[in-house]
Amino acid sequence: MATFADSSKEKPTAAAIERVETHDDVNNPKDEVIAAAVRGQAATGYEELTPWETIKMFKMSTLVCFAAAFSAAADGYQIAMNASIIANKGFVRVFATKTNAKGALYLESPILTGWSTIQSVGQIVGMTTLPFISNRYGRKIAMYTFWVILAISVLVECLARKWQVWLIGKFLAGIGVGCLQSTLPTYIAEVAPVRIRGGLLMCYSFWWTVGSFFSYIAIQRMAKQKPYHWLEPIYTQWAQIGIMLIIYIFLPESPAWCVGANQIERAERALRKLNGNVPGYDVHQQIQILSLAVEHERAVAAEQSREHWTAIFRGTDGLRTLISLWTNMAQQFIGLTLFGTFGTYFFQQAGLSDPFKIKSITSSLNIVTVLIVVLVADRLGRRWIACTGTTLCWVACVAIGILGVTKKVRATDYLFVFFACCWNIGLTANGAAGWGYIGEISSQRLRPYTAGFGAASTCVIGIVMNVLVPKMTNAADWNWGFKTGWFYAGVGLPFVIGIWFLIPETKGRSAAELDELFERKIKPWRFSKTETATQRLIAVEAQRE
Repeated sequence: MATFADSSKEKPTAAAIERVETHDDVNNPKDEVIAAAVRGQAATGYEELTPWETIKMFKMSTLVCFAAAFSAAADGYQIAMNASIIANKGFVRVFATKTNAKGALYLESPILTGWSTIQSVGQIVGMTTLPFISNRYGRKIAMYTFWVILAISVLVECLARKWQVWLIGKFLAGIGVGCLQSTLPTYIAEVAPVRIRGGLLMCYSFWWTVGSFFSYIAIQRMAKQKPYHWLEPIYTQWAQIGIMLIIYIFLPESPAWCVGANQIERAERALRKLNGNVPGYDVHQQIQILSLAVEHERAVAAEQSREHWTAIFRGTDGLRTLISLWTNMAQQFIGLTLFGTFGTYFFQQAGLSDPFKIKSITSSLNIVTVLIVVLVADRLGRRWIACTGTTLCWVACVAIGILGVTKKVRATDYLFVFFACCWNIGLTANGAAGWGYIGEISSQRLRPYTAGFGAASTCVIGIVMNVLVPKMTNAADWNWGFKTGWFYAGVGLPFVIGIWFLIPETKGRSAAELDELFERKIKPWRFSKTETATQRLIAVEAQRE
């Protein structure tokens, strides 16, 4: 196993390191160790493992990340519940304030807009405030914080009988979900072994998809068997809340955060809990590697006068923030609110006979898709998953728009369902990669802030879409129907083009290696082809053997 014991001595000048890195005939391992150390990098000895070998060797770390990602099930359940329950007859009877010309109760568009918008506002509040708690007190305190908020939100939903009380519940749910969305990808990115970090980050999307699927199933069963019962699906959220608490109690603190907070003994305990049974694993060496990366980032920040958290808006860190948000932001411009937040409602307003069934079909398809994505993430890479998924969504929006301007025939509804399925496959790929970028693209020093702002920025656009989409789809308002696809085809095109030029490949790269690639201003589409100091060190060590 390679080490960097010599890096603890006086570090050479930047010019000397540049000579070491650019000299064609250098094969001295000591020189490469020093060159890597100056860039905050060192070899751990596990870089050459395959993803499957990494899973078998780092069983506990893998299990911890998979369990932590379970929280996303509550996220998916909440979002899907908000999208589907507004079409439940019993829910409408309780919360409706108007009747139509036929005397039937209905939910007014302003109320629908208020519910979805307030949840997005809550997400923004959670995403932009919790990073300060997470950075100062640790990831576990952050988890306990948003767990309490989510528990209170479910309690309010259970007690709500007026639309104003439901509004409060949605606001609290938004805060809790927002906190969760900015914390969990950060935690997983810091705990996961590098070789399987992509797949474990995408487990967040897996659990999110599972949560949303069971929400649709619960709503559909109520619609079929007890069409006026709406509280049972709400009650089922308590099971998720309980499981989340048990998981959080047993999760170790992020070792990377502990090192950054100078809590070295706590970091050692966490590493022993995570990887103590790994053959040949040296806890003290790993602490040194984490410390090396932290010290390097701080030195670079001090040199550039970017030590404050607001550095996420400036220079290279600003670019990393833009990249972290781009994939998820693109969702808002390729139909997330239409098919996600108001999916069942859109299908209902479009005249489909069983909107809950269609939503259940698309959700089950999402589970299959995300499982495939998780399995290939660390082989195929994140860039292709993000870019192709986003492009597929855009193509589906164009196709649905075409259906809206052509004569409706018997096959129109079937074609719509087909393209809706294609859209869901694309968005599942986009979301899996997007939440991965939220967690891993930032520097370690700014990770919670970058993740929080990156996630929150998408919700700002979500608020706008939550205002527009009910009007687009409601038969009593604009009644665009399938033609809504043209709107998303237009506003989404710049994001589809941009994603191919902006999104880098992060497969197999440690946080310190990503720092190097950004510091060297490597073009995003060349990340996978560029050799880092760690790779040079490994190559030299391999030649010696």
